[in-house]
Amino acid sequence: MSDTEKQTEVPHYLQPFLDSLWLESGLSKHTVSAYRTDLLAFSSWLAESDINLATATRQDILRFQSIRMREGRKVRSEARLLSSLRRFYRYLCREDIRDSDPTAQIESPRLGKPLPNSLTEDEVENLLEQPNIDAPLGLRDRTMLEVLYATGLRVTELVSLTIEQLNMRQGLVRCVGKGNKERLVPLGEVALDWLQDYLLESRPVILNGRVSDDLFPTQRGKGMTRQAFWYLIKRYASLAEIEKELSPHTLRHAFATHLLNHGADLRIVQLLLGHSDLSTTQIYTHVAKERLKGIHSEHHPRG
Repeated sequence: MSDTEKQTEVPHYLQPFLDSLWLESGLSKHTVSAYRTDLLAFSSWLAESDINLATATRQDILRFQSIRMREGRKVRSEARLLSSLRRFYRYLCREDIRDSDPTAQIESPRLGKPLPNSLTEDEVENLLEQPNIDAPLGLRDRTMLEVLYATGLRVTELVSLTIEQLNMRQGLVRCVGKGNKERLVPLGEVALDWLQDYLLESRPVILNGRVSDDLFPTQRGKGMTRQAFWYLIKRYASLAEIEKELSPHTLRHAFATHLLNHGADLRIVQLLLGHSDLSTTQIYTHVAKERLKGIHSEHHPRG
């Protein structure tokens, strides 16, 4: 039991509320415990001014939030505090303990979206060089990595590509993304060269006389799973001694970030990535800005 809980008498209506969270809302015991801690902290603070938890006002909550923010509390912690207060005061209103919700006009703190992990251009080059291109499977893997970085496809979109989705003459790939939406994505000269070599030298050897529509089949002649390709990325990242925490979207993030770093228009990147909403793409502008800040800090004499 924390010092706060020892010093604060638990209001008689608090435990039934906590029980309802666990029984009716299905929240975990950990979450209910966190809500209890938040409510007792607020109750303890109110008690210093002889204010009851059940009768606290909107101004009381705002003052408490302000104090906590000045103390350096994280935004996520403050969002949880407000969530616990919202649930609590709505419960009191339902139980006719009070007639209004003091949190109704209080906005939740903006958590923001986490910046995606990306790779520098040198790290991408190093990653791409890891497959053994003298072996059929190594050439396939190198081609898949090149296509992924050149197009920004989702891993699921990459491994599900078929031969008919590829237009080598026009240098385009027809991709079927989320919601069955189709988009045409340029491949670029480098990825086209790797595809040409792969289709002539590697794919026939891998198929060994079998017939498959999959652009990147496995040794069994079947399409590769998302999980299998993710394993390949992790293996090649280890060989490249890349210590960053990667995700299946790492090269997709690098594709978007590097385009923006080199001056691409955000709406063009949106179309290439297949985002239906521009706000989804805007997160990459933050990544690009951080990269530019780093370059400025490292190379500018006043950095």
